[in-house]
Amino acid sequence: MRGLFVTATDTSVGKTVVASAIVAALVADGVKVGVFKPAVTGLDLPRDPEWPPDHELLAMAAGQIEMVGPSPEDVAPWRFGPAVSPHLGAELAGVELDPRELVVAAKTAGAGTDLLIVEGVGGLLVPLTRDYSVRDLALELGLRLIIVARPGLGTINHTLLTVEAARSVGLEVTAVVINNWPGEPTVMELSNRETIADLAQVEVFTLGPIARGDRALLAAAGSQLPLDSWLT
Repeated sequence: MRGLFVTATDTSVGKTVVASAIVAALVADGVKVGVFKPAVTGLDLPRDPEWPPDHELLAMAAGQIEMVGPSPEDVAPWRFGPAVSPHLGAELAGVELDPRELVVAAKTAGAGTDLLIVEGVGGLLVPLTRDYSVRDLALELGLRLIIVARPGLGTINHTLLTVEAARSVGLEVTAVVINNWPGEPTVMELSNRETIADLAQVEVFTLGPIARGDRALLAAAGSQLPLDSWLT
């Protein structure tokens, strides 16, 4: 299967924004993209008028705004209200996430497309069930990994830990993307980018702030990333 698996150093890093930017840029280039997220939580929280929930944003980036492409429900078949880990969200809802069904659903999302973009939930070691993590799903799908990180203090440790957790099981880390990269980065932020690249021996790219969840804005941002080389 050809595609990318987008994970992050933590929750609320902007993983969905980066994944949606990648999807929107590929769709703008005429690529037929499958999109999948194993679970969405936090749907009970108040809606952000500028940024829809993860599964809606991903579906919009893939073309749903023009009534083509996947529906939000297709993107994330498992959706939970509380802002908790997916394994707990499932338990609170009285359901059980079946790893086999997750893999089948991801592969179904990629069927008949040019490539598949999968976005994880939170960080790489977040449990989808009590004994099956986001990392396990990434490993079964065999997709290259993109790690989304913050620019500020603490990101070196978080990013290196994520890279190590990925490589320790044989996942290929293709790149790190530092999200919300400022127009005038501080000395610390510049050092963070350089240090991550040096210590992890990985290419590090940056993505500036995006004003809102607009497909054209997302596509413009995603086009700045070397998608062709990531997917070759």
